[in-house]
Amino acid sequence: MCGRISLYSDPDYLARIFDAQIGFDIDSETRPSWNVPPTRTILAVACIPDAVTIRDATGEATGEATGEASGGAGGEATRFHRELGRYKWGLVPSWAKDPSVGSRMFNARAETVATKPSFRSALAARRLVVVADGFYEWKPGTESPKRPYYFTRADGRPLALAGLWELWWGGPDDRDRDVADQPPLRTCTVITTEAGPDMGDIHHRMPVVLEDDVLDEWLDPANQDKPELGSLLVPSPGGTLVSRPVGRSVGNVRNDGPELTEVAED
Repeated sequence: MCGRISLYSDPDYLARIFDAQIGFDIDSETRPSWNVPPTRTILAVACIPDAVTIRDATGEATGEATGEASGGAGGEATRFHRELGRYKWGLVPSWAKDPSVGSRMFNARAETVATKPSFRSALAARRLVVVADGFYEWKPGTESPKRPYYFTRADGRPLALAGLWELWWGGPDDRDRDVADQPPLRTCTVITTEAGPDMGDIHHRMPVVLEDDVLDEWLDPANQDKPELGSLLVPSPGGTLVSRPVGRSVGNVRNDGPELTEVAED
């Protein structure tokens, strides 16, 4: 599983690293944190549609719109750009009756993400990368409480964790309400897979860490080849991640600060 991350890098830096535009929802209130649990707001990169010129059958421009990829007679194919935005960690499917389901869906298993109703439509069209400086995992054993370990990329770059996103406009009882001044809830989940060599001694699962050369393939909304997408959801090769034991105070979400990532053996 992946249930705790650190996210302290400046959004401008993250946008440069991932060749993304800064989303409208990122402002001066976006503060660093070394202890981010599910249900909190995190940053992620997704492909967002540009404005599309809508044309009639004669080719005459009739207006502009944004939305999912479009094309065919009377329209032009949508162009997309990478955007760094804010998402609540814990996926809420569009058909959910209550947003509280998101507290249980902060992870999606790579082995079933293409078939589970909660995730399969998002896999087809709404993929993103959750941005993190590191993540924590607890090692099973006789120690109580369990010993946490902090994982980062060996090359020091931010992590790009494979994920999915959804928009939730409200449950069935809310569908008739005026939503013009109330934006939808934007949520996400992190995809996990079996542990690779850098993590096998600590835990049997790990988040899917994507490399730069597959980000376009993963983020492209037009790519709906599920076998191809599934081939990206694999454990990282040895040497991708480094880890260190850290203090148990990270287990309390009220604790925050860079000291949580320091080596601790006691």
